[in-house]
Amino acid sequence: MNLTISGHHLEVTPALRNYVTAKLDRISRHFDQVVDVRVLLTIEKQKEKERRQRAECNIHVKGNDMFAESSHEDLYAAVDELVDKLDRLVVRHKDRIQQHAHPASKRLMGTA
Repeated sequence: MNLTISGHHLEVTPALRNYVTAKLDRISRHFDQVVDVRVLLTIEKQKEKERRQRAECNIHVKGNDMFAESSHEDLYAAVDELVDKLDRLVVRHKDRIQQHAHPASKRLMGTA
């Protein structure tokens, strides 16, 4: 898995990089065909304090590209929400692949 973590209006510290990497390990446990992951962490220059920290991610898996984003007051909470969304997307993609391949094998077994 090729992982790129970048920051916009903030410096990606080693602690933040380790946190994001540890959270994204959950996705690779669910689906091992993840090719490329790009994470962008942003602090937006808004007047209101709430939901300024934003995390977004593009995941390229074999046969599909997925995107998710999350905003929160705290960057770590935004990363947590982002990983939850990505986890649901990856599991749904994995289920679609398995359901698509599964009926064909049943048909082959039924005709024999």
